[in-house]
Parts: sequence; C-alpha cells; structure tokens
Amino acid sequence: MTVSSARPGRTPRDPAPDAPDAAPAPAPAAAAVPAAAGLPQPCAASYRRLGELLPALRVHRGPPRTGNGWLTGTDLVARPEALRELIDHDARQAVARYGRPLRPDVAAGFGLHRLTWAVALLFTLPWFLERRVPLLTPGDVSARRRTGELTARPGAFRCLSDDPAAGLPGARPATDGPALAAGLRTALADFLTPVLAAFRPEVRRSPRTLWAMATDATVEGLWYVGRLLGEEERARSELTALLTPEPAACPGGAPSTPRPSVAPFTPGVGFCPARPDAPARPGAPTRPGAPACPDTAVPERARASCCLVYTVRPGAMCGGCPRVTRG
Repeated sequence: MTVSSARPGRTPRDPAPDAPDAAPAPAPAAAAVPAAAGLPQPCAASYRRLGELLPALRVHRGPPRTGNGWLTGTDLVARPEALRELIDHDARQAVARYGRPLRPDVAAGFGLHRLTWAVALLFTLPWFLERRVPLLTPGDVSARRRTGELTARPGAFRCLSDDPAAGLPGARPATDGPALAAGLRTALADFLTPVLAAFRPEVRRSPRTLWAMATDATVEGLWYVGRLLGEEERARSELTALLTPEPAACPGGAPSTPRPSVAPFTPGVGFCPARPDAPARPGAPTRPGAPACPDTAVPERARASCCLVYTVRPGAMCGGCPRVTRG
C-alpha cells in the first residue's frame, strides 16, 4: 500500500487530551539527510496527503521554525515558559468554545492531547501509507498551534528491506512488518518520553496515565485519518496489531509466543465490535479541535484515559470514557 493508492473517503464527525522540576534534555537529533534529485523522499507523500485530507493540520518538511507563534520541540521539553505558551493557547480556545475557563490541569491535558494527536501522525501515517517510520526527535519538530502547522526535519528513517528507499542515506531496513511496527513504537515512545515528562507537572497525572493519554491520541489520530482515506477498517486492524500484545499462533500446536511488549504505551486499542443499529458514532475517532466527543450512547472504542471534557460540560460523559466503561 502506497500513498498513491490511498483513497479519499467520507469525513467523520467531530472529536475530541508528574515530573522533575527541570524537564530532561531531548535526545540528540538524528543527522539530517540531504535530499537528492530523483531519489525517493521518504514520508513526504504521506505529509502531503495529510494536508490534503486535513487542511487544519499541515506539515512542512524542513528544520524547526521559531518566532511568529512557532514553538520548537526542544523549547517545549526544556523551557517551561514555552510549554506554558502552548497551554495558554488551548486555555483561551476553551473559554471561547465552552464559555468558561478550564482548570489549569485540564487546560494542560487538552494541550497535551492536541499536540500528541498531531505529532503522532508524523510517525504513524508514513507507516500506514508507505511502511516508513521517520526517526524524529523533539529537536526535529516545531509546532504553531494557532494555524495547525508542524515542521518535521527529514533525517533517518526505518523501512522494509525491499523498499526502494532502503538504499538511501539514513535508511534503517527492518526484516519484516512486525519488526517495522516495533520500530514505530520505539521511535514514537522515544519522541514522547521527554514531552510527557515536561507536561507532567502541568497535567498533574502519573506517568501511567500520561502514557494512556498518549495512547488514546495516537489511536484516535490514525483512526480519524484512516476514515478520511476510506480505509477505516484497515486502520483499526493495523492499530490493533500495533498496540495489542496478544499471543501469536504457533504451527504444530506449540505453545504460543507473546508478541513484544507495547510498553510504555497502554496495551490494547479498545475497539468495540461494530453494531449496524448503533446510533450516531459516539466514541468515534477524533480530530484535534477539541477533546473526545461527549456522547453517552454505545461507544465505538473504550478509551484508556479520561479526556476531562466533563469538567467543563458536567453530565456530558463520553460513552467510551474509562469512568463509564470501568464503572
């Protein structure tokens, strides 16, 4: 499956987000790989397709930008004032949307959800469409929340060994699909670890809860875009395989061997069986304009974390919220 064969699909309904005092420094950035005329440009087609499907989220391939509302990933994980600037933007948006201010921890949770939703697609969409995984660090990315833009600096990437790009500088071939999926989990976790550590004092949640929030944002982002592509079922299937450490069947009746752990992500994606008579689409994949939808009917997915939208809309509990599904 390549980007050129992706099909535009229907547009779904609307969505939906504790550390040391000093955030850890980001991991060293992978060296940028210069583009060569006539050679494949890994991930470029996926980012271009994302902008076509979702104009509110545009990705520019290039170095991080600063000024005029741009915040680099390095700043977000190393400078608390930069993180506060991002959170304050979401707090102001919430007042306009809900007509009331958010609790500081809720504003931070919304900011984390929206940032993670978008950034995770830098990794998951190229994997879904091209079977390529960029090895980005916070130092390779910048975001401008008020316009919904991101930058991603081209660099090293993982791909399958038979990929035409496997011979490019920076390519790190994987032996097969499961190995590439493991590389995706590792790359995304390496990126998010310092981001979650920086957010933790603001969100005031445990690391386990922060990774549950990150898992929800990762799943919802690709699920949503998969729907826009007309490939929702494949998105659900591949997300399930990516994040569910179920035993793999062995030939000849031998004992099952568990798949590699998906840690630090929360295991499982929580998809519910399709019901043709189900109303609306509560718990459906969400875009990054708000937290998860506040419907209360039968959900399509049980979330791993609470989006906290009930704190500004009392009684509007999401159908797939763990506060509902786990009692």
